[in-house]
Amino acid sequence: MSKRMRCAVLAAPLVLGACFALTGASAQSSHSCPGDNGGLSLPPGFCATVFADNLGHTRHLTVAGDGTVYVNTWSGAYFRNAPKAPEGGFLLGLKDTKGKGVADTVVRFGTPDKQGAHGGTGISLWHGYLFAEEHDTIIRYPLKPGAIAPSGPAVTVLKGLPLTGDHPMHPFVVDGNGQILVNSGSASNTCESPNRQPGAKGANPCVEAETRGGIWAYRGDREGQVFSPAQRWAKGIRNTGGLAFDATGRLFAVQHGRDQLSQNWPKLYTTEQGVERPAEILFSPFKGADYGWPTCYFDGFQNRHVLAPEYGGDGGKTQGLCAGKTPPLVAFPAHWAPNDVTIYTGHAFPLAYQGGAFVAFHGSWNRAPAPQGGYQVVFQPLKDGKPSGTWIRFADGFAGPYKEPGRALHRPAGLAVGPDGALYVADDVRGRIWRITYHGGANAALTAAAEAKVGQPSEAAAAPTALPPGISAQQVALGRAIYLGQAKGGTCLGCHGSDGKGSSAGASLVGPQYLWSDGSVDSLTKTITEGVSKPKKTSDAMPALGGAALSPADVKAVAAYVWTLGHGKP
Repeated sequence: MSKRMRCAVLAAPLVLGACFALTGASAQSSHSCPGDNGGLSLPPGFCATVFADNLGHTRHLTVAGDGTVYVNTWSGAYFRNAPKAPEGGFLLGLKDTKGKGVADTVVRFGTPDKQGAHGGTGISLWHGYLFAEEHDTIIRYPLKPGAIAPSGPAVTVLKGLPLTGDHPMHPFVVDGNGQILVNSGSASNTCESPNRQPGAKGANPCVEAETRGGIWAYRGDREGQVFSPAQRWAKGIRNTGGLAFDATGRLFAVQHGRDQLSQNWPKLYTTEQGVERPAEILFSPFKGADYGWPTCYFDGFQNRHVLAPEYGGDGGKTQGLCAGKTPPLVAFPAHWAPNDVTIYTGHAFPLAYQGGAFVAFHGSWNRAPAPQGGYQVVFQPLKDGKPSGTWIRFADGFAGPYKEPGRALHRPAGLAVGPDGALYVADDVRGRIWRITYHGGANAALTAAAEAKVGQPSEAAAAPTALPPGISAQQVALGRAIYLGQAKGGTCLGCHGSDGKGSSAGASLVGPQYLWSDGSVDSLTKTITEGVSKPKKTSDAMPALGGAALSPADVKAVAAYVWTLGHGKP
């Protein structure tokens, strides 16, 4: 991706600060932080401690008035290939009783894995109760002042939440009046059939949208409510990664934009357009709002919704019915995967941060052949609920050497502000939580953190030292280029990793055991051609041909390269 392309987004009023945030380096702070900030790069004056570590797949978190941090962890379908879930339930209460910035008391509770639980994402506090997502329900625990663990058993507030398809997570918030606003993410990419296949048309009407792709409203003070289409509160939201209120009660949310414009519609979109579109967005949903999914997507370069190709779109030229969709507040680079948002309601950070939004980007899998992006926390200044400046890179370095789903050391998944103004960031790879504090002047200007240096997939994907029988080096080279997303719209890298060892979305390809083949080029070719509709050890299905427009020769080349991942690597 060229520097010119990165800066082009500044032409759109909503897409703020992308050049600075992606390429700028911060000045060095005169304040010295103890330790190494848990591996994070932060703006001058900010320090981080590792508040807790190795907790499981920590997702969203919330902080009580006494400083107790409550976390929901998840080891369900998304983490089928991960180690065994921890004993004692998926919910945690953590507290720093010694004032050292580290949790010295950790209590685990909730339904354990051995009773069939898998944990969840959403978690919230309201009127002495802790609410949490568990499987297809939202449950409620009573809390007593001063106690970390609940004082009684959970009751089911809402049941029947959809779990199938691409987005089974249910982030939610509870407002001051006890209303629960809960996400139901889409089961598909764009309500097309078959899902994620080149040229597939979108369903019209989209029956899926009756229960997916929006926000639903329920009551926190009622029990036994059942999820239904009737309670839909806002629509056209493909997948809400997180929701948060500001001090006035305004709601904010972030969305995962759609995928595979250039892979599935190569005649309408260039590879570079597929990398950079559509925008990830920060928006302020309200009852009755419609953000366009599945018929529309938001193009940050044009600063408008445009018609999706599955519904007759022509590569972003035509708006059609999309002209009337609710606009977002801010657009961010495509495919960064925003997993949470929190509004800074504390007073410990500089004045420039007051009322602004922190966004945790979990990280992309599908920006090839450009480098993968996200894997960081950014800050967007707001005033009276509207953008008041450019967004900056606030915390980087989570991923470590490689920004890939399967190789990242950490991926930001949850955010919360404590009563003392500290910012907490949760990671769902190794279960680390950072506590970020400020030690500078109140009037400090917004300054971006230095960009963390990472390796590139091509560096990790070393050329093979052995070839399959009857396969030429040229065929393997083509397969390698497709695998890495450097040719033919290949998407293998995103799920299976540059080293072929897999991720939560794609199984390991290096053997010696294979899930769907005997490891030969012919059997791998068959698996790639047919796809995998019901995966055995990962969360995501693999569409036929990997969702790309591959010829039989292309498929055989990919299969040949995959063979080399488990044979003769240096």
